[in-house]
Amino acid sequence: MSAAAAGSAHGARRRRAERTVVALLATLIAFQPLSTDMYLPSMPAIAAELGVDAGAVQATLSAYILGFALTQLLAGPLSDRWGRRPVALGGVASYVAGSLLAAAAPSLPLLIAGRLLQSIGTCCTVVSARAIVRDRYDPATGARRLSQAMSWVALVPLLGPVAGGLIAAHLGWRASFAAMAAFGAIAAIACWRGLRESNREPDPRAMRPGPMLANYAKVLRSRPWLGFTLIGTAMYWGLFAFLAESSFVIGVVHGLSPTAFGFAVSAVTTGFLLGTLSARRVLPRLGLQRTLGVGTGLAAASGCAMLALALARVDHVLAILVPQCAFVFAHGLSQAAWQAGAIAPFARQAGAATAMTGFVQNVVAAGAGVLVARLHDGSALPLAAMVCTAGIASAVCAGTLVRRHGGVDAPRRG
Repeated sequence: MSAAAAGSAHGARRRRAERTVVALLATLIAFQPLSTDMYLPSMPAIAAELGVDAGAVQATLSAYILGFALTQLLAGPLSDRWGRRPVALGGVASYVAGSLLAAAAPSLPLLIAGRLLQSIGTCCTVVSARAIVRDRYDPATGARRLSQAMSWVALVPLLGPVAGGLIAAHLGWRASFAAMAAFGAIAAIACWRGLRESNREPDPRAMRPGPMLANYAKVLRSRPWLGFTLIGTAMYWGLFAFLAESSFVIGVVHGLSPTAFGFAVSAVTTGFLLGTLSARRVLPRLGLQRTLGVGTGLAAASGCAMLALALARVDHVLAILVPQCAFVFAHGLSQAAWQAGAIAPFARQAGAATAMTGFVQNVVAAGAGVLVARLHDGSALPLAAMVCTAGIASAVCAGTLVRRHGGVDAPRRG
């Protein structure tokens, strides 16, 4: 074989390997939107069957987010100590068990228990995926790989509400959780066969209390980490406020059936898919910081538009869906950039940095779900106010902390 042919064959193998990595990253990350979006159309039916009110059912979402947040503080160091692969596989197993428990739950407490097991599993898969990106790539390349993976992940929130609505209408809400368990089983086979360990320098001290706290202290002192993380936190605030409130504002107040509601949420999620596809083109041209400037500016504008329509008492479902679609587009455009930027300074503590980022974001997101449930008054105003606040906060962080301290566009290690 000639040198040119050998080089071509090597290049083809490398491209196949990279496509496999992107596919596995997408699979590991997809647990997160699947766990929220698929059962959204079922929330009113869950409330009716279990004999609880809307706020109680919204607690299943908040409990999931809170469990996801808290587990990360252990999942990150675990992956730094033992590797990404075993933590990811353990997470998939927990997710399948939680999905089966939720599908069979006769009461709200057991449903919440199933959701907590799901959250533990999802946390482990997402933490592992983000740490793998830091293990394998510099920040700029990592952001591009994440945007490629997120383009596939975007299909889950795009199709999930539609599938969930159809399943709820024809098979009942329990079948949605059975479908989640089936996805987990398929993912377990794919990860067992295709996922390779990327943590080549495990830290034997990562799980000891002293070094663990020292790693987290190092992360918290990082101004680049803080800036990128606060952008993601604000975006999650607006996203989870919509997830917690949409089934009641759109489905109940505007009278959409579970199937119609699923299509409505899927239409909104189209914005996320378009945002991730746009990021694949925008990131190489603008870099992380300028991409975040564009994305957060759009998030602020869309949030302000939704609030203005709500204050003007424009009582139409499109007054919620159109601005939220723009906000979700901004989220998709920005997500890979702030995720890669947040973990860029931490070559040896990628798991800890990813964990702390997720912890902050999801604690705040859980608070958004609780707050919007308490403010629920049958109108779109509480939801609009929270999305507007999230958009403005993300733009402020991009224009201050990230602009001053977020210089990670140039490839570097550590």
